Formats: sequence, structure tokens, C-alpha cells
Amino acid sequence: MKTFRIFLLLLSIFIISAEAQDHSFYYKQNKFGLTSPGAMRYGLYGYDNPAILNTLKQFDLMYLWSDEGGIGRFKNWGLFTAVPHLGFSAVHSSQSIYSVTDFKLSAAIGSPGFSLGFGYGWSSGDKDIFNSAGIFTLGTLIRPVKYLSVGLIGNLSADQFSEGAVDLAVRPFGNELVSLFGDYVFQKDLPEEAVNWSAGAAVEPIPGIRFIGRYFENKAFNIGIQFSFGHASISSEMQYDKDAKHSGNIYGIRIGGYDRNPFHEIINKANYTKINLLGDMKYQRYRLFDNSNTLLELIKQIDAAKEDNTIAGIAINTSGMNINKEMLWELRKKLMEFKKTGKHVVIFVDRVNIDGYQFASAANKIVMDPFGQIALEGFLFGRQYYKGTLEKMGVGFTELRYFKYKSAEETFSRDNMSRPDSIQWEDIVKNEYTLAKNEICSSRNISGDKFNMLVDSVTLFTAQSALENHLVDTIGRWDKVEEIIRELEGKSEGMVSPNSLAEFNLPGDNYWGKKPEIAVVYAIGVCAMDAGIKARSLSKDIEYVANDPDIKAMVFRVDSPGGDAMASDIVAEALRKCKEKKPVIVSQGYVAGSGGYWISMYGDTIVAAPNTITGSIGVIAGWYYNKGLKEKLGVSTDYVKQGEHADLTFGMRIPFIGISLPDRDLTTYEKNKAEKIIKGYYKEFVENVSAGRKLPYSYVDSIGQGRVWSGTAGLKNKLVDVIGGLSEAVKIAVDKAGLKGKGYNIVQFPVPPLINFSFLTPKFFGIDTNSNAFIEHLKFRLNNNLNPLFMLPVDYMDYYSSSLSVMP
Repeated sequence: MKTFRIFLLLLSIFIISAEAQDHSFYYKQNKFGLTSPGAMRYGLYGYDNPAILNTLKQFDLMYLWSDEGGIGRFKNWGLFTAVPHLGFSAVHSSQSIYSVTDFKLSAAIGSPGFSLGFGYGWSSGDKDIFNSAGIFTLGTLIRPVKYLSVGLIGNLSADQFSEGAVDLAVRPFGNELVSLFGDYVFQKDLPEEAVNWSAGAAVEPIPGIRFIGRYFENKAFNIGIQFSFGHASISSEMQYDKDAKHSGNIYGIRIGGYDRNPFHEIINKANYTKINLLGDMKYQRYRLFDNSNTLLELIKQIDAAKEDNTIAGIAINTSGMNINKEMLWELRKKLMEFKKTGKHVVIFVDRVNIDGYQFASAANKIVMDPFGQIALEGFLFGRQYYKGTLEKMGVGFTELRYFKYKSAEETFSRDNMSRPDSIQWEDIVKNEYTLAKNEICSSRNISGDKFNMLVDSVTLFTAQSALENHLVDTIGRWDKVEEIIRELEGKSEGMVSPNSLAEFNLPGDNYWGKKPEIAVVYAIGVCAMDAGIKARSLSKDIEYVANDPDIKAMVFRVDSPGGDAMASDIVAEALRKCKEKKPVIVSQGYVAGSGGYWISMYGDTIVAAPNTITGSIGVIAGWYYNKGLKEKLGVSTDYVKQGEHADLTFGMRIPFIGISLPDRDLTTYEKNKAEKIIKGYYKEFVENVSAGRKLPYSYVDSIGQGRVWSGTAGLKNKLVDVIGGLSEAVKIAVDKAGLKGKGYNIVQFPVPPLINFSFLTPKFFGIDTNSNAFIEHLKFRLNNNLNPLFMLPVDYMDYYSSSLSVMP
């Protein structure tokens, strides 16, 4: 409504201020335009309506000329060039011995639905002969829906002449196939022979081939065609006067940004796209100076390569990658989908463990470095125990545990694994082994018995032994991959970067206005108010998503071992409210246990990978206190108090690290109060899961008690609904939002920081506490002394450390 009011206001100003002139400047500066400005592609790149520059995606340059005076005379021509938001134009006109060149600089800002532009034009040459003068142009472009485009243009010249023009375009099918357009000029007392309006149509029956017809008020008309070759286009327009006599032609050449073209649909597969997985994989990257890989981006790249007819395959370099097994499983699944189209995958490995090899086994061809190594070591979950360490340090610890499998504090309370803890992790390790075995055996055509033998009796493989055991297909370096691809394809293939894929270069003019959006919201790290998932700000992001009418559904990506009960509940409550307004699909990453499951339980659908760690419905707490450390360090404390328990948290504060250590253990009364609170939290946890998942309380309790489950087991016991990754979650969200087969954009929250300033953080005894997950986790535990925690074991940090945070 606000946009519409601005439109009416500007239109009224232009109509009222229009003054008489012997011509319409609008049609004069549109003499090279095939259509009215907003009807097809980018008009004349801001020369006609500067607001259209806001829709431009890439650099473009177009040269047009008229054959008036002879085809080769080039006496009348126009040069139009632009980058997103900025444009420059020069139009040259000649008549007899006189000539003039009109220049214009244009700029635009705005959104896909509403743009505002400004242009300034000046002239050189015989300006008086051609009645040229400096001119200011103000333009708007309004595209409220994909079917409609409305442009408003005002021209004000230095000699006080002014006019307003409106152009309207309609797309009956909501795409570039057919565009009907018309425009009208508002100007007082125009002479009878002047043109006030025109109307026409642009049709694109085949991508990149456009037919245009335009009829003018004075009965003149034009017929044109534009033919695109991708990064270049040619056009021709025949002009007819009011008596239907051919009066001339206009020809054009365009180079620059990629455009739809008919060859893309029929071209033979000729390229491989290269993907380098060096380093960590994040969920989001910093906006500046960060070229890290992100999960969503790689998923998009694989999907884009699958749909691109010029791509025959994907070549992946795994050297130096550091990606957790759940993310590797998601990428592997996408590669398997890619292969179903008949395209090929080539993966290079140098040093990989069983997780890396499981991923690489998706390839049609595995290339191994001559000095590389494959380790099929199997799977293990182990823990370190610090009970003895705490005793030697003089730190006491009291475990407040009331549920069978809730082992989060065993690290500090025991010196070995309890039987319930051993049972739950044994099942998870077996699941991971079975998953790897099934996928490797299926892809590499290896029997289950041989796989077991390779793991148990060989384990380590050099390049030669890997080749002999059919674990790889050839030996070579990454720089020789192109030769291997040539052998696989039977011909030479080009290598292109993912950024060159058609999906990422199409001009975007096939869709008018703002596309509906799917929000991907990340909850990564421990559940805390201002660290990890940052519940305080994350809940605000969720509220924004819930209230934004352009966002039609949310995918909530959880990769969290849990933590603070309050932080978990604040986020869960925000999700429950969002679910009342739009679909909420939960995508569980490597771990979504305890508090990570609490913030998942209200999703319409919960999607987990088979090797996701989920569940752990339980609550636990621990109490750390001084048992001689203070005295060893020569520290003493003293106090006065009012209140029986005022001294509960009082004690030594360890300098530099920012951790407090209370002076004493809990009293019997305090332990009983803590037990009551913890059991109350557990009851609420089970009740909420029961309501959210529509399961009986007794059943949730039977699979709860703090027990962790794999995603595979979670599907069987109804903790999750679908086995899949982030890609499947997005598909479900799109379907539930009613956007299947329609255009949409993905927006991500939280908005990532601009730049990484962690290099400015000082280190204590050489330890960077801001980037060390274990240290940060210990600080979290101690800073939440006695607080009930929905938390997995501290040892699990090393188990999934590469997925701990959105940013490094």
C-alpha cells in the first residue's frame, strides 16, 4: 500500500508539471527500444527508466544502430552499458551536416518489488538543431507480483520542459513466454502528430529467441527479433510508418552477462565442474575475506551441475578436507542423486579415514595419490575421565544424576564408562559401521565378508594395495585428473568452476518481483543465551521469520549437544509460535541431542541423517567446588553473609579464565532441592515431547531417560520422521509451503558477521580459548554450576567439533 501511494504521488506530480513540447522526449529516447522499458530484459539499461538498473545481475553492453542513410553509414547509433545499479548511455544522431550525442548517467536502488532510479543526461554537438538539452530523469519500477510490471518515468529538462510516462507490462503465464505491454505519455498540449502511446507484445517461445511487435498511436509499427547465444545477442527491428511502408531497420549487438539461449538445451555435455573440499565446512561464512565451503552452497552446486546440460560430471578434490561424517553423508547422497542422471563423479583422495573413504565411494572413479593412504579403521567412541585429575587438582565434584542413560557428567564423576553409557554408544557405533559397510559395499561392489576382512585384517592401504583390493580405480595426482576424465568419457572434457554453472548466471528476468522465500535458520553449538546458539538473538530471528509474509516456511537446522534449559526453552517456544503461522521443518545435523532435541521437538517434520545423534531426553547437573585447589594456590577467602545459603556460589575466581570455584559442596537440603528441580524439568521435557510428537508420555519416558539414538534408530522409535539431510528438509518445506514447481529463494539466519576478528583475541599460555571447543565447553559447564542441563558428554566435542559453530 505504501508503494502504491508513492506511485500515485509521483504520477500526479508528473501529470501536473507536464508542459508543452513539439515532441515526446520519452519516445525520442526510446527510439532504439524494442519494447517499453519494463517489458523485456533490462530495457535500455537505464537510459529509458533508470529504476530498471536495480534488476540487472551482471555487466552488459549493447550497441544499436539505424540503417538510416545506408547500412554501413552508422550515422545514428546508441551505446548502452551497465553494471548492477549503475548505467551509462550515449546516443548519436546525424542529419545532413549536423549531429548531436546525448549522454546519460543513471543509478538505481531498491528491492525486487520496488526500485527507484535517477538519471542525468547532457548533450554535445548541434544541440539547438536537435532540440537537445540537459535532462533529469526520475524513474520507479513496481513489480508487486510476477504477472505485473509498472514503470513511472519523469523527464525534466533544463529549459523547464517536463513530461511523465507510465509503462505497463503483463505476463499472463508469470514468466518470459509472453509479455504484453503498453505505455502512455503525459504532456500538455502535444501537437496532433505527436505520439502519446504505444502497445505491443514480446514472445519468447524458445529460450533466448524473442519476437517483438509494437504499435504506435500514429499507426506506425515495428517488428523485431532478438537471438541470444548466451553471453552475446543479436537483434533486428523493422520499422514501418503510418502507411505501412518500410521506413528503416535497427540492428543490435549485445555482449556481457549470460542470457538464456536455445543452444543450452541441446548442447552436448562437454564440461566437468571442479569442487575443492580443502579445509573445514561451515554452515555460513563471513561476508568478507572468507572463501570457506558451506554445506548449503555445495548442495546447490551439485544440484546446479545436475540440471546443467553442459556438465558431464563433477571432479572433487578431498585433499585436506576436514568435514564431519554427517555432512559427508549428506554430500554423498547428493552425489548419488547426481549420478542417476547418467553423469559421472570422479573423486581424488590422498589421506582419508573410513569416513572420507565412505564419501569417496560414491564416485564412478576414485583417483588416489601415489603416496596416499586409506585407513579403514572402523568406528569407536571413547571418553576421557577426569575424576582423578580433579582430585589431584583439589577440585571436588558432585554428580546430580537421576536418569539411567544421562551420562553427561560421567567424565568428571567416574574413571570408566558405566554400563548404560556403554550400551547406548555401542548401538551408535554399530549403526555407523553398518552404514559405512552398506554404502561402500554397494558402490564398490565388495562383499560384506571382504569388507570385514579389509577392516579387521588389513586396515591401512597404500595406493598400490588399495588398487589391488579395488578400493580405488587408478593412481595419480590431482593435476592428472583431467587425463583420467578423458579416459572415462572417451573424449577431452573442459573443466569449469561451479560459479560458471548456468543456474548461477541466468539473468533473472524470467521472474518479476520478489520471489517467495524459504528461511534456513541455524542453531549451532551449545544451548546458551549469548554463546553457541545465542538463544537471546536466535529467538528474535525466529520471530522475524514468523512475521515476515514473504517467508513461506522455515527450515531449522540444529547441530547442538544441548546445554542451558532456559536457553533451550526460549528457542523452542519461539519455534512453537512460528509453527502456528507457517511450516517449520527441523533438519538435524551431526548432533541434536538433549537440549538439541528440546529445540527440535515442535517441528512439523523432523529430518535426520542416519548417523545423526539425536534424542537424549533427559536432564542432569553437576557441582564443582574447592577441595584443596585454593589452598594449593595460596588463595584465601572470607565473607560475611545474611541468609542460610548466601555462600552457595561464593569462592575463588580463577584469574584470566573467568571461572568461579565455590568454596564448599552442597548440603543435603540443597541436593534434595536440586533433585526436585531436575526431576521436574525431566517431567516437563517428556510432556513437551509427548505433545510435540503426539506420543504417549509412558512411551517417551521409555525411550528417554537420557538415552542417545542414531538417526536410523530415531526413525524407528518415532523421534524423527524422515531420513535425509538439509536438502530433503528444504524440499519438504517447499512442498508444505505450496511452492513445489514454483520459483523461490532461500534466505539464511542469523545474518553472518562481516569479518572475522578472532585474530585479535589474546591467548592465555598459548591457548586460544575462543577457538578451542573443549575449553569453551568446560567454561560453559563451570559457568553453569548446578544449573540443570539438557547436555551431552563433554567428550562428544571432539567427536563432532567441525560442526560446532556457524562461524569458526
